[in-house]
Amino acid sequence: MLLTAEQSLLVIIDVQEKLAPVINQRDQLIARMRWLGEIANELNVGVLVTEQYPKGLGISVDALSGVIENAQVVEKLHFSAWQEPNFVEAVENHDKRQIILMGMETHVCILQTAMDMAQAGYQVYVVEDAVGSRRDSDKQTALARLRQAGVNIISSEMAAYEWLYKSGTDEFRHITKNWIRG
Repeated sequence: MLLTAEQSLLVIIDVQEKLAPVINQRDQLIARMRWLGEIANELNVGVLVTEQYPKGLGISVDALSGVIENAQVVEKLHFSAWQEPNFVEAVENHDKRQIILMGMETHVCILQTAMDMAQAGYQVYVVEDAVGSRRDSDKQTALARLRQAGVNIISSEMAAYEWLYKSGTDEFRHITKNWIRG
């Protein structure tokens, strides 16, 4: 099933000050997260953020501040955000069926959240070029397991073009001029 901006909720998982520095290719991943998050904001796609034990791992990285300034931030202790009642409530308040996940770490919080949300009946999409782990082998193993479980693995550009749906619109021209053809 293709994504639609109207049915999508972008969830940014645990991109925090003390975790990000140890993530493989963190700069490229955070740049892709920011890129897709900015497009989501332009297209009025809801954004929800989680922070795993922020007292220990810090808050979300500054590089995402513009993307998440209007987003709800949910603190969590469970690796799966879906196990946190505040997160479940936030997702249900958005009333969207397509959940797009990006963040850290792919083999822990992304994987467990994706599996739980898929089991709960959501269409779950993991953005391959916007998720990371400390070791690439952990990321690749998680992506393979998610594919086997029926979770959709997509790229950030796939999400953007599916949200745009067609060319020739003012929205398309604005997004491609400012984000895609840069």
